[in-house]
Amino acid sequence: MATEVLMPRQGQSVESCIIIEWKVNEGDVVTEGQALCEVETDKATFEVEATASGTLLGIFYPAEADVEVLKVIAAIGEPGEDISALRPAAESSEISNTEQETSNDEVKEEPKVESPSAVQNLTLDVRNSGSVTGFASPRAKNLAAKKGVDASSIVGTGPNGRVIERDVAAAQAVTPAAQAKAVAGGLDIPAVGTGMGGRVVASDLMSVAPDAIGEAVASMDFPGAVNDIPVKGVRKVVAGRMLNSLQTTAQLTLNTSVDARSVLDYRSKCKNAPKEADVGGISINDVVLYATVKTLGEFPELNAHMLGNKIVEFGNVHLGFAVDTPRGLMVPVIRYANLMTLKQLSAETKRLAKACIEGTIDPDALSGGTFTVTNLGAMGIESFTPVLNAPEVGILGVCSIQPKPVVNGGDVDFVPHMGLSLTFDHAAADGAPAARFLASMRTKLAAFELTLAG
Repeated sequence: MATEVLMPRQGQSVESCIIIEWKVNEGDVVTEGQALCEVETDKATFEVEATASGTLLGIFYPAEADVEVLKVIAAIGEPGEDISALRPAAESSEISNTEQETSNDEVKEEPKVESPSAVQNLTLDVRNSGSVTGFASPRAKNLAAKKGVDASSIVGTGPNGRVIERDVAAAQAVTPAAQAKAVAGGLDIPAVGTGMGGRVVASDLMSVAPDAIGEAVASMDFPGAVNDIPVKGVRKVVAGRMLNSLQTTAQLTLNTSVDARSVLDYRSKCKNAPKEADVGGISINDVVLYATVKTLGEFPELNAHMLGNKIVEFGNVHLGFAVDTPRGLMVPVIRYANLMTLKQLSAETKRLAKACIEGTIDPDALSGGTFTVTNLGAMGIESFTPVLNAPEVGILGVCSIQPKPVVNGGDVDFVPHMGLSLTFDHAAADGAPAARFLASMRTKLAAFELTLAG
């Protein structure tokens, strides 16, 4: 009897997963434990393994399908076995042979383009074989980003006109400015440009007469190429949480800045410390997280959840911190952060951030936070309004370090200051304790080595 392969449940909060790609084809012989496909939840990426050895008799969902957990996605057995009873309802899940073959072609038959002329010729062949849909596979998008090609303007040869990797490989690399200039002036785009990697830039095109631009633009379809991006995965989760947060909480943000000389001096000492001290990896962000944990111990009203008719204050700090990943924003949680030393906190922060970026984070590690820190300082942001990670009562935004004029007697000194932005739920906490929280943070960061000694 054929063995079914189920979409596994990853964490208690995961209801469905998106199939990124199949690593095997129907008819392949597989062994138990072999990776069959790669899938992603709204929080992480992982592989689904074969539950038995045998022949892969059927694949029931195509790549990019969003499948509920515990649904049958494939069947393994002996050649010729009847698997019709295992297949999902045809109207919701059956994939056509054409789609499956095209999906397989995407993996197995990527052309290697060896010359600019080959790029040009292959581009023409592809453009004559389909239409522009604006949809592209993840692999196609990654390659397009590397080549500097607009994937939304490429004719796709995949299922339903989807742009796949070979379409991007065949596309010509043209900068947006050069593309616009060529369209406006009706100019020919050369096969090879003077930009990096042969990219065609605006200067590679002939100059356009000003009086020809208006007529050319008037004849163009408006608004031109667009890219429809389905809201799913991490983006869908973040969108829902942020909208719900703003609609259900009374959010107020307080901004301040703190003398950053102590933090910078401590960071410099860590970098220059002997290797055996094992503190070279401690970052400014780690210092801020540590000070936040210490401060939350003094203000339990901010280390809390607002649950409608009650407020839950936590005796321990389970600190969430925002991580920018290729798949979107994630907020892993450092559990029992109040019991950790600075070195332990730094190590745990890096472990969780790495797992988020690599897509291997345990979904359960993305929940249970009692307070969140989000740091945009590295991007030069001087002040912003963080959005609460409801039902948490507070979130601290960390901003860039900028020189600030400080009066010193009759002189004015420029002292490096770090910006801090605290958003809190005014329904759960008042402005005075929130302001005192920031004042305590300023004290701890302005004399950080004393904070460590406390």
